[in-house]
Amino acid sequence: MAAYNKFNSFVSDMATKVHNLNSDTLKIMLTLNAPAATNTIKANLTEIAAGNGYVAGGNQAVFVSGNNTSGSYKLILSPVVFTAVGGSFAPFEYAVLYNATAASGNLIAWWDYGTAITLTSGNSFTVSLDQTNGVFTLA
Repeated sequence: MAAYNKFNSFVSDMATKVHNLNSDTLKIMLTLNAPAATNTIKANLTEIAAGNGYVAGGNQAVFVSGNNTSGSYKLILSPVVFTAVGGSFAPFEYAVLYNATAASGNLIAWWDYGTAITLTSGNSFTVSLDQTNGVFTLA
């Protein structure tokens, strides 16, 4: 399973109303270059090239629910599927969750898959987002 990592700026962005996790458009983009916890916006990262089924900016992580139970908020998003069509995607190792509604594409988190992955034509890759425990919990 891929390792979840939070961008440091996500905490201050929550405190300053940059994110509305229940209504903003959240997306996952793919990159081969390792993100750093100190990155803050999408432009800090190098996304893989668009083409062969991969769209610039990545795919939407559709909101399922944001539950607040006893003072803890759990964000649940649908898994995100990428499918190569007509050729391969450029290699990637990291899936990055960011806020596409925020003008700067403020970063939230990333998953490290540990090795470069090349998605060949006709194959799919799923960023599996935990449907029970959520993407993350704020407490």
